[in-house]
Amino acid sequence: MGVPKVRLDNSKTYDFIIAGAGCAGLSLLHHLMQSPSNCNKQILVIDQSLQKSNDRTWCFWEKENGLFQNLVHHSWETISIHHHGFTKALKTSPFTYKMIQGLDYYQHIISLAKQRSTITWLEKSIKSISKIGELGQVNWEGGSAKASMVFSSIIGFNMNDLKSAETFSSTKKSNALLPFLWQHFKGRVVKYEQVVFDKQIAKLMDFNVPQHDATAFMYVLPLNEKEALVEYTLFSESVLPLESYDKVLDTYLEKLFPQLTYTIVHEEVGAIPMTQQTYQQNEAPIYYIGAVGNAVKPSTGYAFKFIQQQCSNIIVQLETSAPINTNVHNTRHRFYDAVLLEVLNNKKMTGAEIFTRIFKKNKAETVFKFLSNTSNIFDDINIMRSLPTGIFLPAALQILLRRQH
Repeated sequence: MGVPKVRLDNSKTYDFIIAGAGCAGLSLLHHLMQSPSNCNKQILVIDQSLQKSNDRTWCFWEKENGLFQNLVHHSWETISIHHHGFTKALKTSPFTYKMIQGLDYYQHIISLAKQRSTITWLEKSIKSISKIGELGQVNWEGGSAKASMVFSSIIGFNMNDLKSAETFSSTKKSNALLPFLWQHFKGRVVKYEQVVFDKQIAKLMDFNVPQHDATAFMYVLPLNEKEALVEYTLFSESVLPLESYDKVLDTYLEKLFPQLTYTIVHEEVGAIPMTQQTYQQNEAPIYYIGAVGNAVKPSTGYAFKFIQQQCSNIIVQLETSAPINTNVHNTRHRFYDAVLLEVLNNKKMTGAEIFTRIFKKNKAETVFKFLSNTSNIFDDINIMRSLPTGIFLPAALQILLRRQH
């Protein structure tokens, strides 16, 4: 879906420049359009490509109908976990597990934005972002633009390109004491001629796949009785060659439905950083959002709901003239994330065993609250009781010692 191109007025100062038109950038644009005091501001959106494709599928859980309920492609009220001989189905109530397709999301927001003359679109590859006096300036080959505030989601690598991700991670692994893992994946939407799927149950984690000395599992998210998103996902220091994901997917589907043929309707591949390393420091009037703004939950790679919370917080701050604070992970849950990353990074316990124990001993509601940073201390205690103290307590102490230095 295209957007209108215009000739820029180089003397013009925008209210906001949004650098990057992916999930985070378009989410902030949507929230600005919904804000009574910001909906008529002059906004410039810049991205190297404004021709959007269905490059992402976002899954998340929420209790009520959210802001983008009309875009939900499918939802489930039961999930299942599988590890060796253990299988457990859990009702998600009061949560619902939901899926939004990337292209639906992009098109929805762009179509709304095209109706507003105050929003300008520019298809350029950004070279740098700098502070000029009290303004932020975005520079590209042959030009630049200024704004009272710049919000950037440009992280420094293409999240849909595994080679780009691997190059980026080589500069981060040697960065500091903080762990750096990838959530990397390849998924297929497959379609069978026969009825094969239980469309009521989302297979959230099936650990009965090659682990590659990491945490690895398969998602199976049925869209109907014949069609499903099947995605091989890993948490590890390095991404795999593309053929490795394909090999596991081929073997898994053959084992799941022997001798049945299917059509690949769609494929997606990508890598999401799992770390508490800070990529960029906010310095007014330049602020970072999305993955580069640490909206990704470090211990799971979940981002969609945290990006929405980040954007919602920014709008409140703008409307109340409060300082911009993009942090969406509170201190207590940030500490939990650090401990889990420490355990995974140092291979003190496999992710398969950790997540199996958590889901085995708790309701899905408790786990979802914990993973969405909305749990109370009693929920946290239940989660902690699921895990071996001898492994997690030393990791927690290591985190505390690190923070004192």
